[in-house]
Amino acid sequence: MLPAFLGVERSASGRRWVARGADDRAAAAIAQRHGLPDAVARLLVGRGVALDDVSDYLEPTLRRFLPDPSHLKDMDAAIARLARAVAGGEKIAVYGDYDVDGATSSALLLRFFRGVGADIVAYVPDRITEGYGPNAAALLKLKGQGVAVAVTVDCGITAFAPLDAAAEAGLDMIVIDHHVAEPQLPRAVAVVDPNRLDEDSPHKQMAAVGVAFLLIVGVNRALRAAGHYTADRPEPDLRQWLDLVALGTVCDVVPLTGVNRAFVRQGLRVMRERGNVGLVALGDVARLNEAPGTFHAGFLLGPRVNAGGRVGQADMGTRLLSTDDPHEAGALALRLDQFNSERRAIEQAVLDAALARIGEPAVAPPAIVVMDDGWHPGVIGIVASRLVERFHRPVFVIGFDGEIGKGSGRSVRGVDLGSIVIAARQSGLLINGGGHAMAAGLTVARGMAEAFTTFMVERVAALVPNGALDPSLSLDGALAASGLTMEFLNTLERCAPFGVGNPEPRFALPQMVVSWWQGVGENHVRCQLTGGDGARVNAIAFRAAGRPLGEALTTSGGAPLHIAGVARVNRWNGREDVQFQIEDAAIAR
Repeated sequence: MLPAFLGVERSASGRRWVARGADDRAAAAIAQRHGLPDAVARLLVGRGVALDDVSDYLEPTLRRFLPDPSHLKDMDAAIARLARAVAGGEKIAVYGDYDVDGATSSALLLRFFRGVGADIVAYVPDRITEGYGPNAAALLKLKGQGVAVAVTVDCGITAFAPLDAAAEAGLDMIVIDHHVAEPQLPRAVAVVDPNRLDEDSPHKQMAAVGVAFLLIVGVNRALRAAGHYTADRPEPDLRQWLDLVALGTVCDVVPLTGVNRAFVRQGLRVMRERGNVGLVALGDVARLNEAPGTFHAGFLLGPRVNAGGRVGQADMGTRLLSTDDPHEAGALALRLDQFNSERRAIEQAVLDAALARIGEPAVAPPAIVVMDDGWHPGVIGIVASRLVERFHRPVFVIGFDGEIGKGSGRSVRGVDLGSIVIAARQSGLLINGGGHAMAAGLTVARGMAEAFTTFMVERVAALVPNGALDPSLSLDGALAASGLTMEFLNTLERCAPFGVGNPEPRFALPQMVVSWWQGVGENHVRCQLTGGDGARVNAIAFRAAGRPLGEALTTSGGAPLHIAGVARVNRWNGREDVQFQIEDAAIAR
């Protein structure tokens, strides 16, 4: 085990501080060749960026990172079938999931196929009455409406019976997914999934919307080769829809590395051009008044797109993101904002109930499974995320309606939750289930819930060494207070977008004194920190009042503290200055 950074074995929040490793010589070489501050060069080394790859990392382009769609198994078959449908005027359906990845994937296909003159409709199942993924009744209904080919997005990889029924009825199916697959594949014209067990693609980290973008790149290429485009029907510029790809990629919490990093960097630039009226309306109701970044996509826009599928109408997110009518977009955005408020209230009630059932264990088990009757299936995934943040363990939250429970899980790094769920289903413990490494869903009979809990705990215990799940905080290094300048933050911003796989840089400010503090807003603590060099830093700790972090800041009595967190630009009334967002603190010894 590496030494604790700055000697912090247990911070105010109960975490051990650890430093991301960085080779001094490699950092010095990067700093010299690329003219970067030492702290930024060390950050790049800690993220595995080699000297010759720095330029691509700082400016990730699709020209450099976008793979040939045809490298994915079955992609050429999917492209050929859809190009034939467009040329022949056949009716196409996109069958999407109700989360952000599904909504952005569906809207992307709707916009592209409408743009090339195809006849296309969308179908999004209701979370409560239909559940996740394709169901036979819906697919047969689409067939009865004249649909010749249906494309599932962000679902379908384990929908064996529904796709069998569709095939028997003569409906051609194409699966576009990214969830963990099983050895058996569903019956379809094409099954495109970078996480097929027989797939050797290096791009397994893509969200479904990324796979869907590769699909339209391929279909567009095929239509061009077939002479589909004319002066009266020009070829669309696919880059105009990268805002959807960025939103879905960020909100599905996939690693922001490689092609995903390019999708998000370029997609946020498109989003700032405000070309999608649905995203503009959503930003307006969310009071987004600055250039959108990953934070705004993940915490302002995404939850509102999700709200329709969680507690409202499942197809509202897809409708919002695919409309060109500003009046319709405004009405949908307002309703989704209202649903989001309802979702927050329901979520808090379920979270409180889950915490009461878990209690305060002296030693948390390797994994946590918590369940009860009546928990709303639209919020259990968010509650699972909150519990992971609190207990630093993989968590499943299951809500029962009668004898059947719907569960949603979230994981931690190093525990592939989707594989565990598939193994549990194959062992006969679950009615249904699947997912990917960091998130999964399941359906379980009440009588098997305890057996699944045992299975889950034992699997995680076998995967993770003792102590590996103990809470820790990874830091990119230490900074002097005088080093927190706008110039430094502007350079740091070149390392964005930040998210899973490329976390927002976190630094320690050693030996800081809390010069003054005040409580603000909803349990926040605003303060000024003074370093040993006399430099002062404006800082804030969100939701810290009444908690150990807040107590450490407000009762230090002038004693020096090590402070950990992220440096950000604070914009207020047309002014910009540096603000340090405090995430943790420890007594300086």
